[in-house]
Amino acid sequence: MRVVHVVTLVSDDGAYGGPASVATGQLEECAARGHDVSLVSLWRGGSRAPGRIGSVPFQTRPARRLLPGRFTGLMHPLLVADLWRATGRADIVHIHAGRDLVSLTALAVAALRRKRFLTQTHGMVEPRRTAVVRLFDRAYVPLLRRARGCLVLTERERRAVAEVVGPGGPPLLVLPNGVRPQRRGAASGQLRRDPEVLFLARLHPRKRPEAFVEMAALVHLRVPEARFTLYGADEGSLPAVRRLIAARGLEDVVTYGGALEYTEAVRTYARAAVYVLPSVDEPFPMTVIEALSAGTPVVCTDTCGMADELARRGAAMVTDGSPRALADAVCEVLADEDKRRALANEGHRAVEEAFSIHAVADRLEGFYRHL
Repeated sequence: MRVVHVVTLVSDDGAYGGPASVATGQLEECAARGHDVSLVSLWRGGSRAPGRIGSVPFQTRPARRLLPGRFTGLMHPLLVADLWRATGRADIVHIHAGRDLVSLTALAVAALRRKRFLTQTHGMVEPRRTAVVRLFDRAYVPLLRRARGCLVLTERERRAVAEVVGPGGPPLLVLPNGVRPQRRGAASGQLRRDPEVLFLARLHPRKRPEAFVEMAALVHLRVPEARFTLYGADEGSLPAVRRLIAARGLEDVVTYGGALEYTEAVRTYARAAVYVLPSVDEPFPMTVIEALSAGTPVVCTDTCGMADELARRGAAMVTDGSPRALADAVCEVLADEDKRRALANEGHRAVEEAFSIHAVADRLEGFYRHL
């Protein structure tokens, strides 16, 4: 099959997060199975866009901000022609659709080309009542309804998308995110890691990096040798994080390392003793799966979309998200080597059995063949 995916933005700092990572992971696995694949997107970075991302041919234009908003108004006029050509050659069009100009254009092109297409919303399409969103949805929602299926991550997202698209919407199909599992020995063999506690996500209020700093202050009192590092593109929270670090006197304990490319992020997971994601209402964080695959114990909140599954398996420390609860979980992991070993093993097993890209691609191929 000739499979084309469309995602709004790929960047060298990973600013668009999960959707770009999911799209490239799905396409790499499809390519490994013999499908002819390509990715169409905008690019933002300090260098020229690569011609490929891994094994995936990458067709792109520089991101330009045509309208206000973090990602909503990004576009390039020539991307329309790129989408027209790529969609015309495709057997399957798969649009990672948020409320933005790239997604709107891709949906319109697929409809005009009379192509059968799937959408995947990544928790980005929820009911909104603002005047701007209502105006945008007058064009966006009718196009979204023309999809042959919409892929969602969780039951919560299924309800949200169903409310947006209404009774005339496409079938809502559950598809989890997945990663390529690392070898078990490579993932879980390093038990005595330096006591580095890691935050790796966008510095955005939804990710709650300030809660990570508050947790670090509490852990530092009990484990003075522990060190804490935040990585990720700043999306508004960095000034508050720096003020909080200074106010708590943690300048020598908590550091900010900027944004990381994917390969460096993978190495960073593997070096850390614990990965902490304080986000609330996170639909399905790829960073948690990536940390589990690296054999790194994970501490997350009970509103994370995969929290119930991880708690049932004993694959992560699931908390209520308060700095105190996060700190208690981190201290337990740092103090107990048997606990770290168990979390590493169960986390890797969870990736293999539930969050593997192989299992995800099996289901995705089934959806494609049904189209």
